[in-house]
Amino acid sequence: MRIDVTEGQVQVNKQVLGMKERGQVPDKDPWPVAPEVRKMGVKGPSFKPQMEGVKRTLRVTNPLARECLGELMGTFVLLMFGCSASAQVKTSRETKGQYLSANMAFSVGVMSAMYLCKGVSGAHLNPAVTLSFCSLGRVPWVKLLPYTLCQVLGAYLASGLVFLVYYDAIMDFSGRNLTVYGANETASIFATYPAAHLSLSSSILDQVVATAMLMLCILPLDDQKNSPAPDALIPPIVAVVVLGIGMSMSSNCGGAINPARDLGPRLLTLTAGWGTEVFTCYNYWFWVPMMAPLLGGMLGSGMYLVFIAWHLPDLPTNRPIDSSSTKPTTEVWKQPPAPEKEGVELKTAVF
Repeated sequence: MRIDVTEGQVQVNKQVLGMKERGQVPDKDPWPVAPEVRKMGVKGPSFKPQMEGVKRTLRVTNPLARECLGELMGTFVLLMFGCSASAQVKTSRETKGQYLSANMAFSVGVMSAMYLCKGVSGAHLNPAVTLSFCSLGRVPWVKLLPYTLCQVLGAYLASGLVFLVYYDAIMDFSGRNLTVYGANETASIFATYPAAHLSLSSSILDQVVATAMLMLCILPLDDQKNSPAPDALIPPIVAVVVLGIGMSMSSNCGGAINPARDLGPRLLTLTAGWGTEVFTCYNYWFWVPMMAPLLGGMLGSGMYLVFIAWHLPDLPTNRPIDSSSTKPTTEVWKQPPAPEKEGVELKTAVF
C-alpha cells in the first residue's frame, strides 16, 4: 500500500522511482517513514517535515513568555481537576463523591500540573509560592507579576470550561438560580467561602497557617543542604502535602491557600451569572483568600530559614550532592565547612 497525499508528493515519489530505475540512489528519503511504521510494511510519506515547520512557527522564543505559558497550562490543569470534582460532588448531592473526593482531585491536579510544566516554569501554580521564591532569591522579582497574571488566567479558563461541562447539572441543582447563599448555592463549586460561624480574624489565621504549612513542607524537597527528594518524586510528594492540608485545614475557609485558585474562579462566577454577590458576600470576604496566603507563604518561608536552613551544614565544595542518595545528612557535618562567598548567603536569606 502506498499513500500519496498531495500532488507534490506524487511528483517527488515519481522522481525517486525514476532515479532508482536509472541506478541512481537518492541522498535521503524525501518522505521518511517512522521505524515503527516501516516495520508494519506501510509505505508512504511522513509529515515530520511539515510538523517541523509548524513547530518553528509556533515555538515561543522568549524565555519569560514560555514560562508564563507553562504556569497558565499548569494552573489550568490544577483547576480542571479540582473544580470538576467539586461540581460533581455538589450537583450530585454527594451521591457521586464526598468532600474527600474534591481534596483528592485537587491533589491529583497538583501532581499532574507539576509534571506538565515543572521543566518549563518550575510549576509554582500559586502566587504565594512565586512570592516566597522571589523573597528567597530563587526567582527574579520581575517574574512575580507575569507569573501571577498567568496563574489567575489559567484558573479562570479552567473554571469556565468546568462551568460549560457541568452547565446542565448546575442549572438543575440550583433551579436556574445562581447564588452564593442557601441550600442550593453553587458558587462554592468554584471559589472558596467561609463557614457561617467563622470570624474574620479566624479566617485570616486559617489561611496564613495553612499556606505557611505548605511552604514549610515543600521548601526542603529541593534543598541540597537538607535531605532532598529525587526530582521525579517531588510532584507526588507535594500532592500528598496538599492532600493533607485539604483534609485537615479546609473546613473553615475551603482551603484556598492559593490566591489564583480563588480569584480566577471567582472572576468566572462574576461573569457567568452569579453577579457581584461573589465579591460582596460575607462583608466583602473575598480579599482574605487573596491576601492571607501571601502572608502565610512568606511566614512559612521565613520559618524554614530561621529554624532549619540557616542551621544546615555547608555543602562540600569538592563534590556535588546527589538528590537520590540515601546517605544520612548528618555525615555531611564531618566535612569541613565551605568558605563563604560574598553574596551567596544573601541570595537565600533575602526575606
